[in-house]
Amino acid sequence: MLYLSTRGHADRKRFCDILLEGLAPDGGLYLPEHYPRIDDAQLTRLRQTLATQGYAALAFEILSLYIDDIPADDLRALCAKTYTREVFGTDAIVPVRQLEGHLLIEALSNGPTLAFKDMAMQLLGNLFEYELARRGEELNILGATSGDTGSAAEYAMRGKKGVRVFMTSPNGRMSPFQQAQMFSLQDENIHNIAIEGVFDDCQDIVKAVSNDHAFKAKYKIGTVNSINWARLLAQVVYYFAGYLQATKSNAEKVSFTVPSGNFGNICAGHVARQMGLPIAKLVVATNENDVLDEFFRTGVYQVRGAAHTYETSSPSMDISKASNFERFVFDLVGRDGARTKALFAEGVAREGKFDLSRDPAFQNAAAQYGFVSGKSTHADRLATIKDCYERLGQMIDTHTADGVKVAREHLGAEPMLVLETALPIKFAATIEEALGRQPDRPAKFDGIESLPKRVVVMAADAEKVKAFIAEHCR
Repeated sequence: MLYLSTRGHADRKRFCDILLEGLAPDGGLYLPEHYPRIDDAQLTRLRQTLATQGYAALAFEILSLYIDDIPADDLRALCAKTYTREVFGTDAIVPVRQLEGHLLIEALSNGPTLAFKDMAMQLLGNLFEYELARRGEELNILGATSGDTGSAAEYAMRGKKGVRVFMTSPNGRMSPFQQAQMFSLQDENIHNIAIEGVFDDCQDIVKAVSNDHAFKAKYKIGTVNSINWARLLAQVVYYFAGYLQATKSNAEKVSFTVPSGNFGNICAGHVARQMGLPIAKLVVATNENDVLDEFFRTGVYQVRGAAHTYETSSPSMDISKASNFERFVFDLVGRDGARTKALFAEGVAREGKFDLSRDPAFQNAAAQYGFVSGKSTHADRLATIKDCYERLGQMIDTHTADGVKVAREHLGAEPMLVLETALPIKFAATIEEALGRQPDRPAKFDGIESLPKRVVVMAADAEKVKAFIAEHCR
């Protein structure tokens, strides 16, 4: 399997090369040259695999379709090491439960940091350690987080041989619990950088450093953000697991609703659908930062500046420049790298927008790719949390509440799975506002907010971040 850039660069690379690289040389994102197709017989085998051997075995089967430069026995062992009851608290790893009627929740937040990012990040940490040891190299990971990516990456990479993490986050814009999870880590290979700005400033810094090819090569810069294909690929697996748990035969379809900010989570659903998984609709649920909802309604993609990127009670979605959206648009425009480059490297970078409203590709997007969308506000969030708890007996976090609110607007005859984003404790203040009580807290996180913090506050300046990395890599 070879991988190409969404912006048309001539190079074709193997999986382990792009695992360590992040962005393509032309600033594009990597995608496989083609999506492997799953036929009915293969889907039946995957159903049997999940039922008899479990999630790790299913992960191996899916990943091996895309990874042919890691020996099969090694890849199988990496999956078995990653997806365990000890790490995720349940043999099912991603159990599906009923909320009401055809509305289901796929639980993705049983990992070490109580957020869905653990599903991919735990695998990524093991893949990094494996490949770096095989090459005798080191890697300096530069990341950006709006909340959950940072802690998931740091918990996955802490103590890993040959890996340092430099994680940027918007100063003061995460929940106290999210900040404490990251900033309380004292491991020498973990470095937290709080950027004076919003998440998009952090993401722009990561891209700027990645596009400085000399610096990137000298300091061996990699990424754990969802611009890294390996992370998105790991997320494809739980779409298959959710589908197989929610259905009894391959003739059935399901839909998925996904709380969306950076478009990585739902982009994995797009990949699964392109592979042939019987998905009816992929529902994009946004908060007040509704750039993606606006695109799927109008065909206009218009990013917002920092002043118009709102601070909300579902902060992990406070994003107005969705990095992974480029992967979908590349497919939408017929995998035309030159056009994709024009839309993003010129349209978005120079004008802050592009308009596909009159393009036949956009007009066919819902029918061809299954995408629909909706928006949730703070008031919606509170009402949904209250309804789910008082009427249905289930406590959900703020982002999952956005998903449930929008999912209810798109219910059909098929099962609708809402992808759970995090456990409620990560957003305790809003849960208390909605319910008048604090959410349950796992014992291992008691008192985490009062632990000593290890973090550096820095201006939104890529050169300052590069200097910090250079200083700590001597």
